[in-house]
Amino acid sequence: DSGDSVSELREWRPGVYRKCTDILWLLLFCLFWAGLMFLSGYAVVAGAAERLVLGYDSFGNICGRKNSPVEGANLSGLDMTNKKYVFFLNSCSLEIQSPKISSLSLCVSSCPQQQLNSLEDLQSFARNNGSFLCVYSLNVSSYTVNPKAAQLCPTLPVPPSKSFPLFNRCVPQNPECYSKYASVLISMVNEMDVFHRILSGILAGRDTVIGLSVLALAFSLILVLAFRFIQTLFIHTLIALVVFGLLFVSGVLWWLHYDYRNDPSTELETEKENVKFLLGYAIFSTIITVVLLSLIFVLRKRLPFSVQLFRIVGKIIGRIPFLVFQPLWTFLILIVFWVFWVAVLLSLGTAGTAQATSGGQVEYRALSGICYMAWYHFVGLIWTSEFILACQQMVIAGAVVTCYFNRNKNNPPPHPVLSSISVLFCYHLGTAVKGSFLIAILRIPRIVLLYLCDILNQKNNAKHLFNCCSCWVCFQKSCLRYFNQHAYTTTVINGTNFCTSANDAVCILAKNSAKLASISCFGDFLLFLGKVFVVCFTVFGGLMAFNYHRELQAWVVPLLLVGFFAYLMSHSFLSVFEVTADAMFLCFAIDMETNDGTAEKPYFVDQELLTFVSQSDKLTEGRNHRNTRPFQDNEDGTELQPMV
Repeated sequence: DSGDSVSELREWRPGVYRKCTDILWLLLFCLFWAGLMFLSGYAVVAGAAERLVLGYDSFGNICGRKNSPVEGANLSGLDMTNKKYVFFLNSCSLEIQSPKISSLSLCVSSCPQQQLNSLEDLQSFARNNGSFLCVYSLNVSSYTVNPKAAQLCPTLPVPPSKSFPLFNRCVPQNPECYSKYASVLISMVNEMDVFHRILSGILAGRDTVIGLSVLALAFSLILVLAFRFIQTLFIHTLIALVVFGLLFVSGVLWWLHYDYRNDPSTELETEKENVKFLLGYAIFSTIITVVLLSLIFVLRKRLPFSVQLFRIVGKIIGRIPFLVFQPLWTFLILIVFWVFWVAVLLSLGTAGTAQATSGGQVEYRALSGICYMAWYHFVGLIWTSEFILACQQMVIAGAVVTCYFNRNKNNPPPHPVLSSISVLFCYHLGTAVKGSFLIAILRIPRIVLLYLCDILNQKNNAKHLFNCCSCWVCFQKSCLRYFNQHAYTTTVINGTNFCTSANDAVCILAKNSAKLASISCFGDFLLFLGKVFVVCFTVFGGLMAFNYHRELQAWVVPLLLVGFFAYLMSHSFLSVFEVTADAMFLCFAIDMETNDGTAEKPYFVDQELLTFVSQSDKLTEGRNHRNTRPFQDNEDGTELQPMV
């Protein structure tokens, strides 16, 4: 009896240990999110995102809405519902008096589109358009008779201006005023820290970024449907489009850099930054183009096998049609989370207390500790995004594993996707939390290195050292992401914890590395080309859109955001094929390792996949492999045993 008890205890311990570790990781994630919700509540209470989005005047009134009065400021608390634009009284000679612009600003209902040369013109414009350009305390009938009107009204002549959606400002159209106005605004942005620069970049190009993200979504959906239904024709077309896109985007970047550098009107700081970043983008794009074109040339003979590979993957997805729609709910969850994250970020950026000055104006003092909260919030972005993507990988892997280890291929199990989701939420959430945490841990040092590199950008030696460290961290993250994906699949098969599954996956991949690498290499490369296709044409659209208003917008933040979102969307959608192929080949390796093809232990593999692997091995290795019996379609075979 004691021997039986010991054996039962040994079998019981691993399951209890796995459940305890999963519960601990899940509890850690819940505690982290509790802190994130507390931070969000604080940001909403203490911040005013509308102030940053809509703009505000010198008296603490947010344009375009009703306001609450500020103690000590008589002109605060006004109803600005119909006054949506910020107008500077001295727009032609703005100066920065840290941390704000020296000129008085007002909320107006419309910007003057013609030059106003006298107080009579100001009075006539106010009566005809209902837009008052003098301080609120001055009645429109007193514009021409009040002796203080010269101090309470804008400096004459008032240049024509246009309401441009850059924080809802009235932008002067006079060339001299326009140059000075843009220079002061950009200089003010440059004096901000990285956190506020990111906010300014998001808000300056928010409409363009949203539009280009929708474009990237459309490209991703087209690619998914094309990979599913027209593999043979589409793969050749995709390669041609990627080659054209790479060459075209690289050429456009070099042309824009040449155009900026030789433009005699390039005097503003933002234009000089555009030249530097365009040169960096052009060099990076050229290097990527040369590398990818070389790889396409080397791997061109693998095209027939890649077509056959996607046909097999498409056959599996055909048995589980809801896999194609799997990225949609992932994308929707990511969009909801990103909108929430950006809203909290905007609230954090405006968290401060309003204080009245001696002249009746209002200043906002930033609260202490905001930067630390922003870093915590940023970690939440990385960890949660990776967790959502990990859940998607586990759902896809679970559905593929269920269908692969099914004896009757003509009768797939019912609702494999829903079954995989239920298993994920009941048993494997802790594994997804741990895997995403490891990816986040490697992402954070890279972000810190980039931040330190930006601080020490004057020291070339330190900059090169940080670049090398950043590349090494990025390489480790890519390797970890690859092993994480196989660890998730092994977890679904064996039900073991993350570390045990990762160890088993590494062992099985090491034994079959030559076979699996040669098969999946070009398939992954084609999927990567699909992502490059989405990024190329989305970034090209961004280049054209941002170049239209080149003086007012810096390229770095909006264009990087566009490229990041485009890659993330394409990765989210095309990962269906990537995860399906990797899970299928890992199941194949485990099938070969566990079964021997005899009547007692037949293979689970489909005959088409077995033939494809055999042909690929002959092409790449040129040596004989062990004999494998064809797949036998029966219901009485031995079920797959967990790996040892």
